[in-house]
Amino acid sequence: MSISKSDIFKVYIGYDKSEDEAYQVCRSSLVRHSSIPLYIQKLNYYDLSWPGSDGIFTRKWYMKDGQSYDIIDKRPFSTEFSFTRFLVPILDQYNGWSLFLDCDFLWRADISDLLDFISDEYAVMCVKHEHIPVEFQKMQGVEQSKYSRKNWSSFVLWNSGHPSNRKLTRNDVNTREGRWLHNFGWLDDNEIGELPEEWNWLEGYSDLGINPKCVHFTRGGPWWTKYSDCLYSDEWRKAKNV
Repeated sequence: MSISKSDIFKVYIGYDKSEDEAYQVCRSSLVRHSSIPLYIQKLNYYDLSWPGSDGIFTRKWYMKDGQSYDIIDKRPFSTEFSFTRFLVPILDQYNGWSLFLDCDFLWRADISDLLDFISDEYAVMCVKHEHIPVEFQKMQGVEQSKYSRKNWSSFVLWNSGHPSNRKLTRNDVNTREGRWLHNFGWLDDNEIGELPEEWNWLEGYSDLGINPKCVHFTRGGPWWTKYSDCLYSDEWRKAKNV
């Protein structure tokens, strides 16, 4: 393995102010199960776009009928961290391994076990879902976008020191089309490693025969009334109240 479990491992969690509850449970469940030291950074759009942050994130969006649209490709997106996740190699100064995940996860396992899969030959590692959602809306009525490699970028082990990740620049994150970013367009396919589905188990979509290490409430989670009785909702509420 290319990293030591005695070193502090960095984790970036996407943050959206409308899903603060989800973020808090994601973070606390991660910490509670971890046997290794962690440095956790909230990936907050506002922190990354204010002038004191050196303008690392300048991408803009607009609202139409309650839906967010990207100013670059005019396509809808669902969270404030839809694009900031791709800043990870830059924030890491193109050095070392780290993890990014959406805030709508519930951890049920030790992140130390995930690190056993790390291989330096890959620039990123993720669960390679074949996910084509059938519904048109998710969460609180936002549009359910459909694109290839959907949810691959929702849980990513980043090898920020990999030479190919140096091709992903701040300008790319701020100006490239969303589909290019979410498809890891700067990488060759053989530079994308695969993780077992149990690490990004999609509630409502993934095989019920899989015992998830991490539950991903990608449609919407128990913090929304509409999904209060979804699978693992009781476990999520228990984690919230610990």
